[in-house]
Amino acid sequence: MCLLETQSQNRRVTSPRTRLDRGRNALGPALELVHTGRAPTRAVLTTELGVTRATAGAVAGELQTLGLITVDSRPSAAPGSQGRPSHRLSVAADGPVALAAQVHADGFRAALVGLGGRIVATAPGCVTVDADPAQVLGEVVAAGAGLLRDTGRRCVGAGLAVPSAVAEPEGTALNPLHLAWPAGAPVRDIFNDCLAAAGLDVTGHCGNDINLAALAEHRHGAGHGAAHLLCVATGHRGVGGALVLEGRLHSGSAGLALEVGHLTVDPGGRPCHCGSRGCLDVETDPLALLEAAGRAPGPAGSLLAQAQDLLTGEHATDPAVRDATATVIDRLGLGLAGLVNILNPDRIILGGLHRWLLAADPDRLRAVVEERSLWGRSGAVPIEPCTLDHNSLVGAAELAWQPVLDDPLSALATA
Repeated sequence: MCLLETQSQNRRVTSPRTRLDRGRNALGPALELVHTGRAPTRAVLTTELGVTRATAGAVAGELQTLGLITVDSRPSAAPGSQGRPSHRLSVAADGPVALAAQVHADGFRAALVGLGGRIVATAPGCVTVDADPAQVLGEVVAAGAGLLRDTGRRCVGAGLAVPSAVAEPEGTALNPLHLAWPAGAPVRDIFNDCLAAAGLDVTGHCGNDINLAALAEHRHGAGHGAAHLLCVATGHRGVGGALVLEGRLHSGSAGLALEVGHLTVDPGGRPCHCGSRGCLDVETDPLALLEAAGRAPGPAGSLLAQAQDLLTGEHATDPAVRDATATVIDRLGLGLAGLVNILNPDRIILGGLHRWLLAADPDRLRAVVEERSLWGRSGAVPIEPCTLDHNSLVGAAELAWQPVLDDPLSALATA
């Protein structure tokens, strides 16, 4: 038998199997492209996956059959365009959801989050946090279970955001500084126990709130498209940071990377919970702004809301508030400049109170970063506000969605 005939037979034997495997292997990457808005049409999906149009069509059809996306085969053409428009792809509005939960110093909240980072439903936030993690997580899971009952949605998993470094692989909250929880609380195990007690047969995941906020912003918000994204945010108390590299969260060897709140910006400043003084954590959070402006924290409402109200309501009219804002901005800029020197990000996004500080005086903050950083002088690093509401909740949902993005068929078979 000649070589050409042998090769022809091999192609006839292996091609169908190869096409089938390629299509199945492309389900996860295709879903992630639609989930993050990078494949709005089948034509773009074909190009991004590097497959034939037929394979892309089969993959999109399979994801639609799974109830994850919708395919509009007859989209309307844009005015002035020529030719037949490509099939439009979007996440299924009535598809499954992830249960997302967040605990912070001023309370907790539960939500249901669909693909695309879309919040489907939220439960009213609680404003008290018990010193017993099991009590708190039991309440937040009960609130999430109520949302699932009310909506009748299928749940693929659950994610929890906490204001603490979370050690991996144990899932323990090492330093919940602004909660009364014990150090080293096994929050992931407690979370899963609460899910089981509520009758939810799903896997629970856990992560640091700012890490998860950065992940959500990278996939769906202000960080979209950045290759080296630095996120710094205040939360409700304290300061956290996160780094997303080439689309993946950089959490270090044990989940503890980017504890930027303990970067010193004023050696003679306030004592910090970590044992040092003048850390970002205590010099640029909501309490720091209130104190710098000579305002005592109110008896009700979150400190974050009080500080935001100060910036939006009195910055333009009260010199003391303007001076306090400038002081906190200078401290934040000094910290960001140090991080730019070390990490060389291509974009910085600011969340919590920091986004409001940026809005109050963007030129001042950018000038401080540029003046005090090597790379800022050679080329300004974009500094932008976070854009997602409840980005830590959306990020918690991303943890639950990740197994589905990795392997939709297997994940949905067990969910």
